[in-house]
Amino acid sequence: MAIYLNQVGYLKDAKKVATATKAGRYQVVNVQTKQVVWEKECNAGAFDAAAGEETFGVDFSEVTALGDYYVTGEDGSRSHPFVIAEKPYGNLHKDLMKALYYQRCGCALEEEHAGIYTHAACHTEPAILLEDYLAGTENPQTFEMQGGWHDAGDFGRYSTAAAVALAHLLYAYELFPESFTEELNIPESGNGMPDVLNECLYELEWLKKMQREDGGVYHKLTAWCHAPFIMPEEDHDPFLLYPVSSLAVADYAAVMAQASRVYKKFRPEFAKEALTRAKKSWQWLKEHDYVGFHNPEGSNTGEYGDGDDNDERFWAACEMARADEENRAEYVAAAEKYAKMVSKTDFGWVDVSALGSMAVLTEKEIFTEALQEEVAQAVITETDRLLQIQEESGYGVAMLPEDYCWGSNMAVCNRGMLFILRALCGGKEELFQEAALGQLHYLLGRNATDYSYVTGHGEHAFKNPHNRPSECDGIEEPMPGWVSGGPFGTPADEAAKEKIPAGTAPMKCYVDDVGSYSTNEITIYWNSPAIFMTAYFMK
Repeated sequence: MAIYLNQVGYLKDAKKVATATKAGRYQVVNVQTKQVVWEKECNAGAFDAAAGEETFGVDFSEVTALGDYYVTGEDGSRSHPFVIAEKPYGNLHKDLMKALYYQRCGCALEEEHAGIYTHAACHTEPAILLEDYLAGTENPQTFEMQGGWHDAGDFGRYSTAAAVALAHLLYAYELFPESFTEELNIPESGNGMPDVLNECLYELEWLKKMQREDGGVYHKLTAWCHAPFIMPEEDHDPFLLYPVSSLAVADYAAVMAQASRVYKKFRPEFAKEALTRAKKSWQWLKEHDYVGFHNPEGSNTGEYGDGDDNDERFWAACEMARADEENRAEYVAAAEKYAKMVSKTDFGWVDVSALGSMAVLTEKEIFTEALQEEVAQAVITETDRLLQIQEESGYGVAMLPEDYCWGSNMAVCNRGMLFILRALCGGKEELFQEAALGQLHYLLGRNATDYSYVTGHGEHAFKNPHNRPSECDGIEEPMPGWVSGGPFGTPADEAAKEKIPAGTAPMKCYVDDVGSYSTNEITIYWNSPAIFMTAYFMK
């Protein structure tokens, strides 16, 4: 018998359910007093296809006294400990954000702010254009490109990924500013601006450099191939500016327009520049059709390819409409055009259309009633579908077996964001708040692997992320606050293939191994939707 639950904790007055693998009598026990505070027979089971096993819900929602607890079964099985609190996700929220600081590129991480996770400045050399690199140009033009966040377990920096992560964070701040009052102990702390905006500004200042004079935006800044497992300051391979894509241009226009609104109160000059840059990229989009991106043969850094840019253009139009009042009619018309071509319900980097939906539904007076209704209906239809999936899941997560893709925890978190958008704008807030909580519970341990997928949070948190600094810094414990990619139904790396038996159910296709890039890498845009969720539950 196994008992799976949120290893971090539960909101005092929210629904509290664990998942067990056998029927029987279960108890909730206070950690300090050893007193049994709840007891019940749980015999109603259901087969969970994603986990490949029979499951039994242990609903102890009536336990509301603040404290530390664990759940036990009649056979002596015992869950990991957890808390019941008014705001149980405070430390988690802070660490999810601070993890982004540890990904800073181009500067030293000093002990004062990084603690034991220090390293020297990295990737300070100028970059060159890919075409000059491939041509072997003797004296190529160089570009100062320091700054930003390493995207994932590698050292690359990618425009589309950066824009999406920034958007999650900026929307979270806009909607739940009261959840971002605590300082993160980063170099800018105490400067009068919330630290989430300080950290985002570090990325935005780098992202500015990715724009050409004509408004085009380079797709990515990486070496030709991924570096071996070394510390970032030991990587001296030349960094290359890969060609412009319309995907990068549209995402850039959208997030710069958003930043122009968010930073107006704190950094008016930056806000003005951000809008100017956004307008320049919008003009580029008007003059160019779809321009995709594929890695040239032999280059293996992240591709972030996408065969359709209508969702990026939709998001850009929505954010430009909010930021540029003078030309609003043009942007609203464009948003209405592109809305008909996209899902309007996904917060990932492939489909960013839900970011446009968030813009429409949280500042309705700018957009036409027809567009509002179209977007709202799309969100309602999709969240109703996801809610049905969640209600049929033995682990209370809105994921079908086929949804366990590479980076499945991104899908989990993004669906949590969509549930929150429905709660904010579509009524039934309590129902969809609980649905979003279900995604967070899964992430933090109520899943068939028994892992909390956030380093440093939960008694059985994963410890071996596919992340070069974590592996090479000589420190046993990883930096806290990183979200793992999570189960991938068709493991794609040698570590996962070796350790995951053929035929394993999708939810169990995970291995906590540094070599498993297909199940255990970290990225900025897996943390960012988790931050959005915790911000909502911190408000």
